[in-house]
Amino acid sequence: MITAPMSTADTFAIETVTGLAALAERAQRVLSPEAWAYYRSGACDERTVAANERAFHRRALLPRVLATSAERDLATTAIGDRLAMPVMVAPTALHCLADPEGEVATARAAAAAGTVMTLSTFATRSVEDVCAAGAAVWFQLYPLRDRGATRELVSRATAAGARAIVLTADMPVLGKRESDISVPLRLPPGVRYAHLPESMDTVHVQDTLQAQLDPEFGWGDLERLCGECGVPVAVKGVMRADDAERAAGSGAAAVIVSNHGGRQLDGTAAALDALPAVVERLDGTAEVFLDGGVRRGTDVLIALALGARAVLLGRPVLWGLAAGGEAGVSRVFGILAGELDLALALTGCTSVEQVPADLLALSGATSPR
Repeated sequence: MITAPMSTADTFAIETVTGLAALAERAQRVLSPEAWAYYRSGACDERTVAANERAFHRRALLPRVLATSAERDLATTAIGDRLAMPVMVAPTALHCLADPEGEVATARAAAAAGTVMTLSTFATRSVEDVCAAGAAVWFQLYPLRDRGATRELVSRATAAGARAIVLTADMPVLGKRESDISVPLRLPPGVRYAHLPESMDTVHVQDTLQAQLDPEFGWGDLERLCGECGVPVAVKGVMRADDAERAAGSGAAAVIVSNHGGRQLDGTAAALDALPAVVERLDGTAEVFLDGGVRRGTDVLIALALGARAVLLGRPVLWGLAAGGEAGVSRVFGILAGELDLALALTGCTSVEQVPADLLALSGATSPR
């Protein structure tokens, strides 16, 4: 892990953390400036990064009373995988910047939480190592310019045990991330991309990744991927109802409503705001997940009320990993599970699979939590 020096008086205890914001503060303290900038950055003025969180602030819960059960059921499914709670790990790159065990530590925490780990093409631990960690693994695919290498990567992932392929469709080229430009990331010794050629330049990271991406991957390629890969395909980065419908028509089992955490095109709609139209258009023909802006268990509940089957969590997982390794990621899941269970109890819901749409109203609140 790339860390700043800590004093002997540092008594941080991961088990005492009560909210995800405290993990972010800890991560910023222990990570190098370059790693922190890479994890937290968004495109341009980062309006979309902020919009993803503010979209939850505009929704208010309307609790039912005298309807609380002694027990609530947080379990659900995602493309056939059983989840102990409707929160999965979103694909994020370079976990070894946060912890020496990288994505393997994250996967072990996901397994302990009973949820899915989505592994990035730009991971620092191999799909074979991560699948061996015991979690249900989905493999996130960036289409590469070398089409043969893309096919080999899909075959490698499914052979290792990946249960789904998550095609990221919103990054034909890299967005303009000014934090990354002003504080450029260079991979430290011993950290490399596990699924890319060893000869790849790890000094000029952004330029090198840009050179790997295939900007011409299209709908016909998606159809071939769905028909040939042998496992379900989810399409991530969908923000329009018509694109969601076309993805399902091309064979996708699911779509993930996402704007890449605000890291691609600044000024796009918040992911949560795009969710209802996608859910309405698909009408059950494919599963719908949400990625972007989730920071509380109440956020998870809001996403479910708007029709998401589950949410994916990106930056907070990295905060937990930096703050406390595997235990830190476990703490992220523990916090959200506790908050979601409390939110269910206090809104009169007994199951995450039976969250009614009329649980929500628009709120005038726009201030941060």
